[in-house]
Amino acid sequence: MSNNKTLLGEAWAFLKARKAWWMTPIILMLILVGFLVVAGQGSVLSPFIYALF
Repeated sequence: MSNNKTLLGEAWAFLKARKAWWMTPIILMLILVGFLVVAGQGSVLSPFIYALF
């Protein structure tokens, strides 16, 4: 196996090794919120994202 793992690969390996499946929804929500923050900064999607909140 390669020593050059990505952040996602490291997180997946941690979840598998530690059997910490309860962390999966937390990680998914963090990714979703991060996407909303990036998409909400001056893009075409901004009015739709602001309508959600």
